[in-house]
Amino acid sequence: MEKFCIVTNKIKDGNLQLTTHIKEYLEAKGKTCIIAQEKNEDDPVFVARKNLSVIPEDTDLVIVLGGDGTVLQAARSMAYMDMPLIGVNLGTMGYLTEVAVSDVDNALDRILAGDYEIEERMMLRGSLDGKKDYSLNDVIISKYQGIAAIGYNLYINDKFLCSYYADGLVISTPTGSTGYNMSAGGPIIEPLANMLLVTPICPHSLNSRSLLFSPDNRIEVELLKGRNGFDQQAIVSFDGSGTLIMNTGDKIEVKKSKKTTKILRLNQVSFLEKISKKFEK
Repeated sequence: MEKFCIVTNKIKDGNLQLTTHIKEYLEAKGKTCIIAQEKNEDDPVFVARKNLSVIPEDTDLVIVLGGDGTVLQAARSMAYMDMPLIGVNLGTMGYLTEVAVSDVDNALDRILAGDYEIEERMMLRGSLDGKKDYSLNDVIISKYQGIAAIGYNLYINDKFLCSYYADGLVISTPTGSTGYNMSAGGPIIEPLANMLLVTPICPHSLNSRSLLFSPDNRIEVELLKGRNGFDQQAIVSFDGSGTLIMNTGDKIEVKKSKKTTKILRLNQVSFLEKISKKFEK
């Protein structure tokens, strides 16, 4: 690898001390390294492109400094590119980050020596009224305001499956199963699995189980009128950032994307071991 790009959470690396160290370390090894800048304009088709990172297309590896949220932001920025990323954990849980701050130099040496593996994680593609975007973790549909539950119809491949009255729905990938899906009571899925998960958020029903589907299915969620007959609004978020507003009668389509996120792996720790250690904290 010759060309590197650093995506930094400037709150967690406020003085850019670690960012600068990595840049200078790689340049001392004869490599090219730049610090990604943020976009200052939105996109007419894709959701909330403003403030995502601008990453050169000839980059060999994106190094992400932050927590899981920063990795998700970088994955959305890179959805159109065929390059891997690796995360340095400046956050808390760190399900998606691979490297501890104390091990940065050793990790860089291993990367330059080619001592790594690359995992491909499935992504989601969501579309509503001509706008679309991608997510590595999840697409979340939740009430826009107020405290009343919202009504949703769930369709699979154009066929009605069921209705929910709930605070929202989480549609997630296996990678996203440890995020909002888990907090809403959904199952934890091995991240290299290939499936779609639908989990209701605080459903007003005795049936609150998650639903799992094979990745070739197409999911649609329709926003219903409220129980009082009034129109409702919901908010759709892609990995917790890019958002769209749904109105009564709108349908959002979510399906497996043809794009994937490539994550560079250095550690041989299994997913189960990593989960076990996180639960001990």
